[in-house]
Amino acid sequence: MTKRAPWPMVVPAGTKNVGTATIREDFNLAMPTAQRLLYQKTGVPPQSSALDDPTDPFDPSLIRQHPVALAAKKPAKYRNTKCEHQGIKFDSQKERSRWFHLIQQQAAGLISDLRLQVRFLLTPRKQRDDGTWERKETYVADFTYMQDGKLVVEDVKSEATRKNRAYIGKRKRMLAVHDISVKEI
Repeated sequence: MTKRAPWPMVVPAGTKNVGTATIREDFNLAMPTAQRLLYQKTGVPPQSSALDDPTDPFDPSLIRQHPVALAAKKPAKYRNTKCEHQGIKFDSQKERSRWFHLIQQQAAGLISDLRLQVRFLLTPRKQRDDGTWERKETYVADFTYMQDGKLVVEDVKSEATRKNRAYIGKRKRMLAVHDISVKEI
């Protein structure tokens, strides 16, 4: 094993070889290959970093990010579009549309006691034998209202979300625990 040179390594001018490495004359540390090719093509020398050179007129706030960095965020899993109306947030446009329809029905007197995002307790929090706690499980219905003296629980679902195992399990527990059938819209 050879002894390493101290860092930063200083190579005197005119040196042709350092160990087995050959020193190139045209090598310029300040200009990488991409900059050098641009310089050869356009004849315009590259800008130095504004952080390194205080006299450089380049404004770093004008840097535009690469289009890949500006890519749109990942779409929702089920391709729903979250939206808002008068401060009420909806998980989808279909859910918002159903809200408008239910408001019209309530105004016409067909339904009453319309509520949004109602939470139902399916299983309470319990302590296991080993001392750890099991979390409570809840179901959040999109809409609840009274129709003909009966509580109606509605959930706006697409064909894909109706097949979700977690949702199906909660829908079944709603029927078993609260004796309520969830109406899917």
